[in-house]
This record gives sequence, C-alpha cells and structure tokens, in this order.
Amino acid sequence: MALTRRATLQSLAKVNLDLRVLNKNRDGFHELRTVFQTISLADSIEVEFTAGRGSKVTIDDPLAIPGNLIVKAAEAVMEAGKIRGRVHFRFEKKIPMGGGLGGGSSNAASTLLALPVLAGKCVAMETLIEIGSELGSDVPFFLHGGTALGLGRGTELYALADLREESILLMVPDVHVATGGAYQALNRNLTFTGMSSSINSFQAFVRALDRSRSAKAASALGANDFEAVVFTQYPQLKSIEAALSAKLSASGLLRQLQGIRMSGSGSTLFAVFESAQKRDRALKGLVSDPKFEGIGFVAARLVNRASYVSLWRRQLASHLAPIRSLKDKHNQWPPRSRYAQ
Repeated sequence: MALTRRATLQSLAKVNLDLRVLNKNRDGFHELRTVFQTISLADSIEVEFTAGRGSKVTIDDPLAIPGNLIVKAAEAVMEAGKIRGRVHFRFEKKIPMGGGLGGGSSNAASTLLALPVLAGKCVAMETLIEIGSELGSDVPFFLHGGTALGLGRGTELYALADLREESILLMVPDVHVATGGAYQALNRNLTFTGMSSSINSFQAFVRALDRSRSAKAASALGANDFEAVVFTQYPQLKSIEAALSAKLSASGLLRQLQGIRMSGSGSTLFAVFESAQKRDRALKGLVSDPKFEGIGFVAARLVNRASYVSLWRRQLASHLAPIRSLKDKHNQWPPRSRYAQ
C-alpha cells in the first residue's frame, strides 16, 4: 500500500497598506502600485498526498466554493511538476470571503508551495509564479509573504524590509463589494491625469515605511484609491468607516491621521496599533457598542517575511530536506522536499 503524506497548513491573509490605481492598460488590466502585507489571520488547510499512477484531486469544502482555487492550484502544479497520485484537502475558512484580504489567493499559493514537497518534486519558483499569476493577481505575493511592493497587475513584486509585527484590528462589515464595479467606477483610461501626483505620494509612503519599519508610523501618508468610489457606491460602508474612526479617535487609541484604511477593493477595514494592549482596548469598546452590531472584528498582527518563512518550515518540517549551512537556509526557497531525487 502506498504511503500517505500529510501536512496542516496555515494560509495567511493580507492587507494592502497602500493601494493606487493608475491608468488602464490596453490589455484591459489596470496599472497598480501597492504595498502588500501578510497578517496572522489564516485559513486552515489539511492536505494528504498518496503517490499513484493516476491523478485525482478532491476536497472537503463545507462552503462549496465554486471554482475553489485550492483545486485549481493543485491540478496546475501537478501537471507542471509531473506529479501523479491522489490529493485530498480538508478546508476550514476563517478569512472572510470577498473582503479584500486575499484568502483564495493565499489558499492557492499554499497549495503550490506544499504539494511539491509532499510529492517529492522540485518545482522552480519561476514556474510557481507563472502558475500563480494565471490563478490570480495576488497569488505570487503569497509565495513569499512579508511586505512587498506590487507593480503592474500586482504580480511584479519587490521585497521590502521587514516591518515590526504590529497589532492590527480587522473590521468586517456585512457588505459585499463587487471588484469589477469598483474598477469601473474609477473610470481610469489609457491616460490618467493624476498619475504623477499619485506615484509621488505612493513613493513618499514607501520611503516612510522604509525609514520607520512601522506600518502605523507610515499610515498618515497612506491611501487606497478604491475608498472614494466604494464609499460612494456603498454609503453604508462610508457611514461605518466614519463611525469607527470617530469612536477610535475619541477614545485616544487612534489618531485621525493614522486611522482606518480599506484593504483591496473592500469591504474589510483595518487599523494598525502600536501595541496589542491598545488594540484590545479598542476591540472591547467597539464590540460593546450597539451601533456596531453586525460587524465582525478580528484581532491579528502583521507577519513579516522572516516569520512567514519560519511558519512554512514548521508546518512542513517532517517533509523538508535538512539545512546543512546558513547559505543553504537562505537559498532553500521554495521549501525543498526530503523525498526529491
């Protein structure tokens, strides 16, 4: 009987610390400037691989998500890596769907990283990035995690220095924002008159982030271009954001200029705090306020790249090739299987 190899994966969410939408390209995609940041909120994925002659991918998905990216990623990497066998996933969803937190993209990237390790195959990072880009614009970011500058569709990535792992509070209204409608409302064309000022202010945010190594300290210079149009399309979301900002500012826990930001095209809102104690005080005050009934609140923290890599080494530890030197440790990414020939 063939041996079954197993792993339990924490598939982390992300927020966009800053997001600018520039011109629309001729291919129909928009030119973006963004800063991605992994956070500790995570879906849980259990994966089992059993080698065999044929290939079959199955999943226990209580939400029955149409076109689940876990399955698509598994099928794509099995084809690219010439992996044969049975793969079964069990999936627990904790990242809110459609909230701008990248849960589906993270699930896909987790599958791309883990499955070759369990199968004893080496699939180059360039191949994983190519597969990921086909699955979704955010997928390549989750192959590295941490803090990264994203250009183009968001798939052209440049690692930024690790930030302090500050505390973050996610606020999840019961509002579903249609991403396509948000892009359409921006009304960007092949030319964008505000491009120069938008790029300059984005660069100022990135410089502040690099100087301070703090998402909170740089947040006064941050922006999300989707907020203006999404708050117009969904006035209830704007009212929620204004009420949350007023509550946190009045409490002294959050300064107005270092306030609440939306992630992606929404609808999740977030605020970064200088300490877990201040975040937890804010959370207690918001949860007990009846006017915020129906909003989901999640306490989390920023996860830098070093911690992201360490997480992957822990959750795949029994399947990884041994690290024999410091150079090997730095170069061994994506994770390398101990079963590879």
